[in-house]
Formats: sequence, C-alpha cells, structure tokens
Amino acid sequence: MTRVQWLLVRGERGNPATRLDDRRADGAAWSWGNQARPLVHGASYFAELLAAVDAMREGDLLLFTDWRGDPDERLDGPGTEIGAVLCRAAARGVMVKGLLWRSHLDSLHFSEEENLRFGKEIARAGGECLLDMRVRPGGSHHQKLVVLRHRGHAERDVAYVGGIDLCHNRNDDAAHRGDRQSLPLAAPYGPHPPWHDVQLALRGPVVGDVEAVFRERWEDPAPLSRSPLTRLRERMHREDVHADRLPPQTADPAPRGTHTVQLLRTYPNRLLLGYPFAPDGERSIARGYLKSLRRARALIYLEDQYLWSPRVVAGFAEALRRNPGLRMIGVVPAFPDQDGPLTLPMNLIGRINALAELRRAGGDRVAVYGLENHAGTPVYVHAKVCVIDDVWASVGSDNINLRSWTHDSELGCAVHDETPDPRVPRDPGGLGDGARVFARELRLELMREHLDLPDGDGDGDGDGDLDLDGGGDAAGGSLCDPVAAFEAFRAAASALDAWYEGGRRGPRPPGRLRPYGPPDLPAGRRLLARPLHRLLVDPDGRPMGLRLRKRF
Repeated sequence: MTRVQWLLVRGERGNPATRLDDRRADGAAWSWGNQARPLVHGASYFAELLAAVDAMREGDLLLFTDWRGDPDERLDGPGTEIGAVLCRAAARGVMVKGLLWRSHLDSLHFSEEENLRFGKEIARAGGECLLDMRVRPGGSHHQKLVVLRHRGHAERDVAYVGGIDLCHNRNDDAAHRGDRQSLPLAAPYGPHPPWHDVQLALRGPVVGDVEAVFRERWEDPAPLSRSPLTRLRERMHREDVHADRLPPQTADPAPRGTHTVQLLRTYPNRLLLGYPFAPDGERSIARGYLKSLRRARALIYLEDQYLWSPRVVAGFAEALRRNPGLRMIGVVPAFPDQDGPLTLPMNLIGRINALAELRRAGGDRVAVYGLENHAGTPVYVHAKVCVIDDVWASVGSDNINLRSWTHDSELGCAVHDETPDPRVPRDPGGLGDGARVFARELRLELMREHLDLPDGDGDGDGDGDLDLDGGGDAAGGSLCDPVAAFEAFRAAASALDAWYEGGRRGPRPPGRLRPYGPPDLPAGRRLLARPLHRLLVDPDGRPMGLRLRKRF
C-alpha cells in the first residue's frame, strides 16, 4: 500500500499522548475519503472563507487559531473586516472560539496589541478568543486553522489549514500587486508587499482531526501564560483567561473524496511542564518530511518562506547525494522581510549555510529562485508547500527551518491521493508508487503561475510543448516531466535575466522567476550572525537527548 510507505504509520508520530492517532477504530494514523483543495493566494481563501462564515447559523461551531489577527483586515471589500464577520456570526448564535498567540515582543508591538483587540471585539459579540502564550521561551503559536461545523448538516463542514493568517498583507492574488492593507517589510518589497501564499480547504473526515487539534489546545488546563508580568496585565485589563467548555465533538463528516490526509504537527519540549497532549513535544512534521524524502527519486518541488538551517536541510541533502537523478527546485523570498543592520545578517546566515549544504550534495541539480511581479517588484513568498515525485504533497504553517520543525507550534497536512495520474511520466520516481492527481496538479498550478502559462498549458494533455527560451529543446516537453519542469524554470529565469542585462529592450519575457543567490557576508558579520541566528532566529526546541543523537 503506497500510503504506508509515504505517511507516518501508528507509532511513528513519536507522541503517544495525542488523541489524533486514537480516533479511528482501525487505528489508522490518517483519514481517508477526503477532498483537499488548494486555495492559492489570500484573495481566493478570504473570499471563500467569507461566504462560508456568512452562511453559518445558530448552533453552528466556528473554531480558529492564528499567529496574528488584524480585526480590520478586509476579506472581500468594505464591510467584510474579519473581526466584523466573526462578530456577526457570534451575534447570529454561532459558537465562535479562537486562540491567538500572545507575543513575547510586546514593546515592539509584534502581534500582541492587534491580537488583544481582535479578541476583545469577538468577546463583545458573544464569542471567546484567548491570547495563548503556552509556548517555549522565545517561541510562538504559528498554527493557522479554521474549522466550521454545521449542526445537523455535516456535509457542509469544512476546515482550512495552511500558511495564511487572518491579518494584513495576506489579501493578494495572482497579479501580486499586494494587499492594500499592508504592514511594512524590507524596503525592496515597497509600500504594498506582493504576497504569495497557499491554504487548503478540507472536507470529509479530516475535519474532525483538525477540530481535535484545536480541542487539545483549548482544553489544556495550564495557565495561558507563566509570566508574572503578563498575568498581572491580564488582571488589570480583565482579560478572559479561562476557556469555556466546548460541546462534545460530533461525528466526523462522511467520506467524500479520494484524498488521504495526515495531520502533522510541531510542539516544543516545553520547559518544566509539557503539554498534556504532547509532554515531550511533537515533531511529526520533521518525521513526515524525513520519511518521504527517503523515497524521493525524481523531483522535490519546494516553496518556503525561509529554507534555513543545515540541520534541517540535511535530509534533503542526503536524498540528493543518494540519488544522482534527483532534482530540487526551491522558491523563496528574494530578500528577508527584515533588513536592519543586525536583523539582515541574522536572517541571511541560515539560508547561506543551508544552500551551501544543498549545493554540495546536488550541485547544479539544485535550483533556487525568487519571484517578482510584472512591475519588477519582488514577491514575498510566504507559502509552505512541498511536492515530492508528484506523490506526496504537504501544505501547512511550517517552514523549512529548525524553529518550525522543533520549537513553535505548527500544523501541516500531508496529502496522498488514491487516484493515479494518467499523464506521462506515470511513475516519475520509478518505485511503482505512481504519480497522483492531487500532488501533480498542485505542483503544476504553482509552476504555471510562475511561468506565466495559462491553465492546462504544459501539462502533457495537448501538443503545446514548452519553449520558454526560444531554443526549442532546452525547455521543451511537459511540466509533468521532472527534467522538463526543471529546465523550464531555468530557461524562464535565464530569459528574464538576459532581458534585464540587455537594458529591458523589447517585450518583457514571460515568467516571474529570478535566480536566487544569497549575498556574501563578510567574515566578521558571519561570526556575529551565527550565534544570534541559533539563539533568536532559529532555536532548537527538542529534548536534549534528541539533540545529542541528532534525531527528531
């Protein structure tokens, strides 16, 4: 059975305290019969979320967790501010419950001020939103989920999981002109940073799994914060610090699709007293990646906000060393989101070291790109997507760095489609697993956008081979083919580079890809950046025993 070879079987999660793997009579560590649908870009997600929440009625249940929430962020024009949308739902009798991270960086107004305002608006309308600081020191709650359950109509139930927060900057579309409600990033991104992101809409039994993830955190009896100062402020501001009891969880929605979905998570080894549902933490995201990478043979396609840490990319590097036919494409932000004299080197050093490790292992079989819009403004890549050999696909809140794999709370979905994809190559990995419709279509949708190809172009169904560089054979073929896809990206990026180097004469070539090469850091700045990166930017949340054994 292919999914057993790609997904974590019972016991491989490494966290026997969670209820996730005990929810089914057959002991399966995943749910089958689901429909997983990618929502590429915040505008697509926000419009669908708005319609779904507005359709909820008295007795329905709405649950959400987020890293940051801006109550004035508009989902789809004036009057659709997320705070107002949730408040109207609560006023209609929908039970609204939320968990937002309470930032450690209060003096920098990192997220706490906005999250506190969000929670108070919902509470006034009859809902409940708590600021949750039950994290490891220096950590955050980074999970981004929404669950909508409908009393008496389980067929309408849906869960959303991925990388898109309910906050400013996220409401962008394929044109990548940026959210009009913007927060500043590094200067190259301009006043309205273009934003690339992905969320999954999930229907079927997996909705019950996502709800169980929320309930484990909501029902944690530990105080919302251990900080005496924070607890004093909670009292002074009369904040709600006690989670009201939730109604019993209803039966999972019936199967309705062909997608097996496994929820993968990170929880840190929280000091002194761990989570009741993860006493030593959970690193199933790391374990899920490492298991799937052992089967990688043809193409790893990755979109990631960071792509940091040699300790994390070691699994990718080992796969490249072991398989000389394996290629890897990475799509990352061209510039870190912070460009201060101290923060820029701290952000760069992790990627410099990670890419050096990957290129030592894979040489020119590793290609990394940034994105720009048609005006030439860099696009901030916030997506967290990985597709391996068109079989295994992951979408979530987790990045490729040590923080996401060990230190913060994260939630991702590994998707295995039971439907084989009939297009050639039918088995790109050569292991008999066979390409799957969901994984391949997700990769093709993202690649077509970055290449400026219309839907359906280059997917092998028609006679339109790729010829992005005008040379015929360098980029010819179908995007379904890993080699042709790799070369298509190379050709498009090269053509755009040549256009810039030629003084931008003539029409701009199609595509949005720019080759990524991290700037060099002088030795002195590297020396200072390394310890700060490890301590502040990309800390390790594993128990000491796992660190010493270099295991997850």
